Amino acid sequence: MIDEERLGQRFAALARIDSESGTEALIAKVLEKELTGLGATVVFDDAGAKVNGDCGNLVATFKGNMDVDSVMLSGHMDTVVPGKGVKVIFEDGVFRSDGTTILGSDDKSALAIILEVMEVIKENNLPCPPVEVVMTVCEEQGLLGAKNLDCSLLKSKFGYILDAVDTEGIVNRAPAANKISAKIYGRAAHAGGSPENGISAIYAASCAIAKLELGRLDEETTCNLGLISGGAATNIVPEYVEIHGEARSHDPAKLDKVTHAIVSTFENTMAELQADGEALPLVEMIVENDFPHTSIPEDHVMIKLAQKAAANLGRDMACKTSGGAADANIFSGKGIAAGVIGTGMTDVHTLKESIALKDMVNCAELTLEILQTHATGKAAV
Repeated sequence: MIDEERLGQRFAALARIDSESGTEALIAKVLEKELTGLGATVVFDDAGAKVNGDCGNLVATFKGNMDVDSVMLSGHMDTVVPGKGVKVIFEDGVFRSDGTTILGSDDKSALAIILEVMEVIKENNLPCPPVEVVMTVCEEQGLLGAKNLDCSLLKSKFGYILDAVDTEGIVNRAPAANKISAKIYGRAAHAGGSPENGISAIYAASCAIAKLELGRLDEETTCNLGLISGGAATNIVPEYVEIHGEARSHDPAKLDKVTHAIVSTFENTMAELQADGEALPLVEMIVENDFPHTSIPEDHVMIKLAQKAAANLGRDMACKTSGGAADANIFSGKGIAAGVIGTGMTDVHTLKESIALKDMVNCAELTLEILQTHATGKAAV
């Protein structure tokens, strides 16, 4: 029942709307109009003000016509840069940009699919559970929309986020992460005239970094230092350096252990480098939880429902483990078991990004079947 041509046209139209992170207001107005026309009640929360954006998260509620638990469907409205002035090219069944911008299938494919599914339900008067559509802002800036979502607007205890590649997989495990920053203070001096009077923050930082184990630590845990800045000139002993990194793990205990190891290594190294009676070099460590982990049991109703729907379509639906994060991490932390399913997007965040229409159709068919299976109470596997 999915209208392939309509889905493609809708995606192309959404892709052409500028919506880089923090500037989602224009696309939000288009989505609000379409969702309202399909019978939803639409509200926006105040997340926009909290993230310095021009728009809050969009929450659309469909009452449905079956007395079953509500289901959440979600995607994000923002794109990475460069995402302004996207020119959509459709050739051989595949959408691409003209190569000067990203395409925006991450995550406008989700928005188009959700709209198509709800339109098919309406035009065919199909059984429909209560559906809560959540379209977030600033996902690409660190899941900020989801982090600031007003969850009092939602009743759903489980749902699906359309924000992955694999159309025959559902991500039910993703790591938690901590942001870790080190601010190292030394003492400036002329590098040629009196270097012995200085204390190099860069040297101190390098001594600590050399002691760290970085990269993949085990199958569940990774660690990375991704940004470093400091110094003023080549003839000045650098008095200040900032280092920013992260640790991730599917095991919260391992995440705590790795984080502690990084913090203690920096602190102990600075102490070792301090001369008698000297308070420098000194480090200020800042640790911030970035997002919680996702670990949804494979016998959870959300997964069983997706697998039953896939089976009804003659497809497989395998549980997947991801090393990255999605809004699902935040929803899970807020008590909503959210699995991530794929729309077929490829090479996202690059100028080579593309998506095949047939993959979007497959995702739309699966999403529709999930709602139908849930509405009719035939989810048992």
